[in-house]
Amino acid sequence: MKYDEKGLIPVITQDAATKEVLMLAYANEEALNKTKETGEAHYYSRSRQELWHKGATSGNTQKITDIRYDCDSDALLYLVKPKGPACHTNENSCFYRSLLDKEVKSDLQYIIETRKKEPKEGSYTTYLFEQGLDKILKKIGEESAETIIAAKNNDKAEVAYECADLVYHLTVMLVELGMDWSDVVGELEMRK
Repeated sequence: MKYDEKGLIPVITQDAATKEVLMLAYANEEALNKTKETGEAHYYSRSRQELWHKGATSGNTQKITDIRYDCDSDALLYLVKPKGPACHTNENSCFYRSLLDKEVKSDLQYIIETRKKEPKEGSYTTYLFEQGLDKILKKIGEESAETIIAAKNNDKAEVAYECADLVYHLTVMLVELGMDWSDVVGELEMRK
């Protein structure tokens, strides 16, 4: 293996069954040897400057099914059976965000998706999901009408306010349907 000047080599970690890329980390020779020896993923933490057994504290270990290296021998691929999410944010993969969605998806969709997965008492978003699609659609109708009225009154501040409410409720609907803004952006791209 070709390690860099710090004695490290990048490691791409992939779910052996689904082929989803889970994370990118680094290994030194000790981490690679420990991975081969134990059958569980070990890395080198650049921030802590120490060997890191994935899942040692969280329980989200990664059982190795294969270790591959690229044509230049300067990068590794760990194929794993993950036990739990790979990302410290509790996402399945560290690559859960898309640059192609630009600002449309942004933090709003992430927060709404999180509320769906992890309901929070007292949260309006959680309330909407508990009430179901009919309630969400009713709110979209109300916000659409309020946006039209604000535009008709030529009140720019009110238009911005009502559009924000409308976009929020549309995002809740998309998440409820298992979609996101990339589906909408993709449709718009096809219409060019």
